[in-house]
Amino acid sequence: MKTLLQSFALLGLVAATTANAQEFNDEPLDDNWAPSEWGPDDKAGAVNRTTPEMVLKAMGLVRHGKVATLGKIYASDAPVFGERSYRLTIPGLPTGDPMGPQQVVYNDELVTTEIGQVGTQFDGPGHIGVRTSKGHFYYNGRYLEDPDVTGYGLGPLGVEHVGQKGFVCRGVLLDAVALRGGTLPIPTEMNRNDRGIVTDDDVKAMVERQGIDPIGEGDCVFLYTGHGNIWHPSDWDTFDAAEKARRRDAFNAGSPGFGLSACEYLASRKIILTGADSWPTEAVGPNFAGEGPQPFECHLKLQTKRGIWNIENLDLTQLVNDKAYEFLFVWAPLKLKGATGSPGNPIALY
Repeated sequence: MKTLLQSFALLGLVAATTANAQEFNDEPLDDNWAPSEWGPDDKAGAVNRTTPEMVLKAMGLVRHGKVATLGKIYASDAPVFGERSYRLTIPGLPTGDPMGPQQVVYNDELVTTEIGQVGTQFDGPGHIGVRTSKGHFYYNGRYLEDPDVTGYGLGPLGVEHVGQKGFVCRGVLLDAVALRGGTLPIPTEMNRNDRGIVTDDDVKAMVERQGIDPIGEGDCVFLYTGHGNIWHPSDWDTFDAAEKARRRDAFNAGSPGFGLSACEYLASRKIILTGADSWPTEAVGPNFAGEGPQPFECHLKLQTKRGIWNIENLDLTQLVNDKAYEFLFVWAPLKLKGATGSPGNPIALY
């Protein structure tokens, strides 16, 4: 299978060809994606569904006093999408010169990265948009061409508006590995019968098989595909450079995940967040296609259209091993003013 970078280059050629035939996609305008149900001034999206009653009910899922941290380790040799990168340095060693009679010194780090879109990453309002005849359309009818959206900060599309709300919800784990009887493969065709594509029927089957209440309003839903184990934090540093490179290529070659039918079903259940152990959460096969030909269509239909955000590259293995299919999920994006997303280390309590 082609590497992700090869596919990315091919996608660019396909996109350029398509652009000649159809310059714009006006579906967001024709289908009234804006204003959202929370009004034209909303900047946070579906997390607005959270009520005190939902929080209290989710807290009742903590029965064993167990905690799982779901974030992966940020490191320069970890897999990243496309041309993104991560680099951490400690300047000076020590950074600060000795001070005072007790000779106090200190260290600081310098991190150079696409901070919202590397490793365990949250997709915020300014991450995914659509090129329309009126401009580049984002959540709730805002445009990159708006005067308050700039290259130095996305203004009303900044992730800090979601960070002000945060996520405290019923977490639902969908174990697709158990459903399929093994790690899901990268899809090879645009077909709901492809074993790498998780459909609406698969979601319903996992809920029934796992013996949990139906997915409902205010829930945060996470998919375990097994793909994330290619880059598992417990053994990553035991591999030599060549093995890490091989695994990065395998991880980035595509991904199993939700198909559009599953995403539309989850949206109909009024969830507020999706996530997975993979880099896109949704299915990504040849030319970035999923259940249909449009690359990253779940991103568009959940995030841009509905404000249902997404968190990627989660470590779900402890929850899977404990069969913790329902839990209290707690996390908030960093309040990075004007950023497209956020790093983080979410907590599951059960």
